Amino acid sequence: MATSVRYSINMIKDEALRLVKQGFLSRRQPIYTLCQYIPVREWATVELELEENEFLLRDPIIDLLGHEHWEED
Repeated sequence: MATSVRYSINMIKDEALRLVKQGFLSRRQPIYTLCQYIPVREWATVELELEENEFLLRDPIIDLLGHEHWEED
């Protein structure tokens, strides 16, 4: 039997940041584009966690990322 992962808002933010940094997602894309990178069986819990933290699936990913730490080149 497969174990279900409980995605916290911090896990979702970390995953979004990782995907943005790797170039898979853009900060301007809607949050729902994350569903391409999260297992289908886990997406309902991700949606619930986002709703509980007042994020809409149509919000841009940048809203989810909040303040990022920028290092100088």
